[in-house]
Amino acid sequence: MTARIGVITFPGTLDDVDAARAARLAGAEPVALWHADADLRGVDAVVVPGGFSYGDYLRSGAISALAPVMRSVVDAARGGLPVLGICNGFQILTEAGLLPGALTRNEGLHFVCRDIELTVENTGTAWTGRLDAGSRILIPSKHGEGRFQAQPAVIEELEAEGRVVFRYVDNPNGSVNDIAGVCSADGRVVGLMPHPEHAVEALTGPSVDGLQLFLSAVSAIA
Repeated sequence: MTARIGVITFPGTLDDVDAARAARLAGAEPVALWHADADLRGVDAVVVPGGFSYGDYLRSGAISALAPVMRSVVDAARGGLPVLGICNGFQILTEAGLLPGALTRNEGLHFVCRDIELTVENTGTAWTGRLDAGSRILIPSKHGEGRFQAQPAVIEELEAEGRVVFRYVDNPNGSVNDIAGVCSADGRVVGLMPHPEHAVEALTGPSVDGLQLFLSAVSAIA
């Protein structure tokens, strides 16, 4: 049976079409999910894509985290549904309480837009099973509020439990411990600031490394 991966669209979402294409290239059926609709349509996984939902008013992701669809995502994630938050999606997942920490203004207050190299730290999640621990992947990054921060005790817990999924090789934003992505305790929910959906085809991306996250999800669902 073909895996069905839902991709949410909020007002201001930019990368839902790219995420849907990545899911399709991984062999899944992309399913469009609307922010105001609580129905997840029976999907096997969810991608919360990047962009500037609700114009980043209040805080990035703060309003979107309260949307009807996110209430359903939170419930489903706590039941084991794989969820991937990319950039603004990562911000939304932290605001919704599915992932710890916060994404704040980049160090130096500069918007970062360039290809970024990441080290793979955790291959035991639903979204990284096809990657090799310690390997490096190259994917685009584009954000102004991607500096990962958390209380020291939270950082210590993430490190001790192996819940740092990706680290920056060359930290572009001042994130604590070079953290680019983290996961939930069960490894089913992953958030990262760089954009794997923009590195799925040789014609348009700096690599095809990002496709491995979507292929990993399809394998995990199977």
